[in-house]
Amino acid sequence: MLAPSGCRCGQDASGSLWCPLMTTPYQQHPYGVSDKSKVVAGILQILLGGFGIGRFYMGDTKTGVIQLVVTLVTCGFGAIWGLIDGILILVNGGVDGQGRPLRD
Repeated sequence: MLAPSGCRCGQDASGSLWCPLMTTPYQQHPYGVSDKSKVVAGILQILLGGFGIGRFYMGDTKTGVIQLVVTLVTCGFGAIWGLIDGILILVNGGVDGQGRPLRD
């Protein structure tokens, strides 16, 4: 069902709601899955996250450098960011430097 011209997304001329995105089937990532493991990235980030090691492993050097600088500037208190980030990587997964999802 296509929305008539002039209507906002999610609303047709009669005012009823529709959402084409909800009917779109899940598609796999076009570039496949990363060769990096989310378990390794998460553990590295929990243990050495203050130095951004897990992010460097994933190929996300920008965030890794920022985590390192924050840890050094805050005299080590910024390492809490790495700990939380590692837990989130283990729970939610993440993407590598090329935007591919990490493998399980």
